[in-house]
Formats: sequence, structure tokens, C-alpha cells
Amino acid sequence: MTTLEATEAIVDLSTEMDRPGLSLVPVPHEERLDLEPGEDLIRRGDVDAWGRSERVRGLSRALYSPIYKYWFRVEWEGLENVPTDGGALLVSNHAGAIPSDAPAIMHGIETELHRAVYGMAEYLFRSLPVVGTLWSRVGGVPAHPDNAYRLLHDDKQLVLVFPEGSKGTGKQFRDRYRLRRFGRGGFVEIAMRSGVPVIPIAVVGAEESMPTLFKSRSVAAMLNIPYFPITANMLAFGPAGILGYFPSKFKIRVLPPVYFDVPANQERYPRALVMDESERIREQIQEALYEMLRARRNVWLG
Repeated sequence: MTTLEATEAIVDLSTEMDRPGLSLVPVPHEERLDLEPGEDLIRRGDVDAWGRSERVRGLSRALYSPIYKYWFRVEWEGLENVPTDGGALLVSNHAGAIPSDAPAIMHGIETELHRAVYGMAEYLFRSLPVVGTLWSRVGGVPAHPDNAYRLLHDDKQLVLVFPEGSKGTGKQFRDRYRLRRFGRGGFVEIAMRSGVPVIPIAVVGAEESMPTLFKSRSVAAMLNIPYFPITANMLAFGPAGILGYFPSKFKIRVLPPVYFDVPANQERYPRALVMDESERIREQIQEALYEMLRARRNVWLG
């Protein structure tokens, strides 16, 4: 379960919106995914309407806890900026060949604030046998604007997205902590439509946990994938380095919530406003990263 959690590739909603047919956020449907009153008796176990199981998630937290505490030694700053109730969109920088930031953020908030965190990810994970089911059980939801709206507005949950998407995880080590463009600001539009704040999060340490040194085109061609990352972990540990992380020190800073002075549930929002807010949030996270890096002693001690 730890491996699954560590490999959750949570992506940006704006990446999904850039695809054909998703250039505009669909008008939310009136129906909800919740069961009607009385129908909850039909459900067996603790699986909610999104496929998340608190029992499985609890087991996942128990397995991941030693890694969180003793390997990454995660420290938080500003955790009080995460609301204890109501919906909010968590937005963070993203890095690593197999990202280690997502499970750290989800685990910390769930254990400290006792609030569930749902991660928006590629539908690919949902379609994989066994892996797809486990991914859903630990809080993964296919990245689609309608799903995000329902979680944020209807269910008033915390949703985690990484606006850099694959551009973040595809960065090489020489480009560490330099944020890529936040798509077309889809996450901002979703937050506006849902009437919830964006909570910017800056993560230091994930870049060094599994840094990509270069990309192999020959291996990628054989596997029929865009690129195959060659990481420092692979060179240091051999085959074990494919899933093994370096013990870099994690520091996570939660910035003050960003609220939008616009009415919720509008069909459209000015594109210029959406892009300006997206860039403002990106700059806030970038500045926080630079400040945290200046104060860091070294990669291993923080």
C-alpha cells in the first residue's frame, strides 16, 4: 500500500481542461453522488460514493507513518491555514520521477487535522485492474472538473491538485524548484465556480527524494512512452532504486488561503482574471520555495 500511495501521480485540473472537449468547465449537474436517505443501508463496508475507504486509508496511513516520520522527517509550517471544515482546493508544487509529495501532504493533513484529502489524478489509474481499485480506496479521483466541483461544492471536501502536472514530475535535477507554468488556470476557475478558497502549499525535499538526471529515449521507445527517467536512485541502488527514495528532509509550508471576490456557480469567468490569479498563486509558491531554500542547511537535515 505504501508503494501505491507513493506513486499517486496527482495532476492538474487545468491539464485535463486543455484536452479537446474540456476547454470549458462544464456547468455542474444538479444530481449528487450521495445515496438518497435510506439507501445507505444498501451499502456494505465503509466505501464512500467516490470509492474511498477509510479502513484502507487507515491501513495506508499506518504503513506510511514510519516513512513520513523517520525517512522524510516531515515538518509543517502554517498548517493552521488549512480549514478544518468546508471545501478547499490545495495547490502545490510537484516533483520527482515518482512523486513523493502527494502522500506526504495527504498523510500530514489527515493525521494532524483529521480531514480526508482527495487527490485528483489521471483516469489511467482508475482503469488499471486492481491498482485502480486500490487507488480509489486511498482517495484517488479521476481528474475532471465535474468531479472537482462535486467534491468541493457539494461534499465540502479538501481536494489536492498539482497545477504543474507532468511538467513538474518531468523536470530534471538541474531545474529543481523552478516552477513550470500552471496550465491555463483551470484550478482557479474550479475554485471560483465552487466558491472555495485555494490553499497554496510549498514543498521542499521532494525534488531530492528521486531526482531525474536525464531521460532515456531508447528505453522510452521500447516501452512506447513519452520518456523514461534515469534517476540518481537507480544509479545508486540498482533495480531497488526504481521505487526507493533518498531520505531527504521534507519541509512543507502552507500559505494563507486565496479567496476570489466573484460569485460562485457562474457559467464563465473572465479568462484574464483566471490567468492573473493563477500566476499570482504560482508566484506565491515560487517565492516561498526560494525563501525556504535559503534557510535550509542541507538536503538531509533541512
